[in-house]
Amino acid sequence: MAALFISDLHLDAGHPETIQRFMGFMQQEARGATELYILGDLFEAWIGDDDDDPRLTPILSALREATRNGVSCAVMHGNRDFLMGEQFCAATGCRLLGDYERIEINGEPVLLTHGDLLCTDDARYQALRGQLRSANWQREFLTKTVAERRKIATDLRQMSAAEIAAKTDDIMDVNQTTVERTMREFDVRVLLHGHTHRPAIHRFTLDGRPAQRIVLGAWYEQNSFVRWDEGGVKLT
Repeated sequence: MAALFISDLHLDAGHPETIQRFMGFMQQEARGATELYILGDLFEAWIGDDDDDPRLTPILSALREATRNGVSCAVMHGNRDFLMGEQFCAATGCRLLGDYERIEINGEPVLLTHGDLLCTDDARYQALRGQLRSANWQREFLTKTVAERRKIATDLRQMSAAEIAAKTDDIMDVNQTTVERTMREFDVRVLLHGHTHRPAIHRFTLDGRPAQRIVLGAWYEQNSFVRWDEGGVKLT
């Protein structure tokens, strides 16, 4: 059994090179996997399952081919693509995960999450997240035309870029106390996430026992993935 984990691909119709990077990954590494977990921000922005941009079709087709060939694909909402829904799943064969998902790999309990909920020092982001994830905001947003939604998504990305530029690095990283509290809540010693774009394996002690937090990187310049099989876990 080989499980693959990716996050923060930020696939965008305007950046075909990243889409080609993803297509290569699906045709090579993912082809031999039994499970593929996408932990959020597969897309730079997902304005709804009715997005009709044909440049996104190859992404959906690659996922559909993988699931048809027996790869179990699971997708988690990120802070950029939280509007993926039932139509996306029907088109790709993927299943949607919750904000936190506890799985087992070779008998080891592992907690999966996008990572943004762990960044509790960033109060402004958490407030915005709460607004965008509310049922009322999403319902109103999805009543708008595709063109209107694209414009809003562009404005939100620009606002996000300005916010990030004004923040210190430590505010945008995870809070260790939150990490430890969450791991205790789900009774795990391994936490795997993305969002921060800081790929690494952090080892620490949790309640007197060894624990680790595995962080996936973004795909702006190169692939970043974790492969977990009988030989152990490897961050590439």
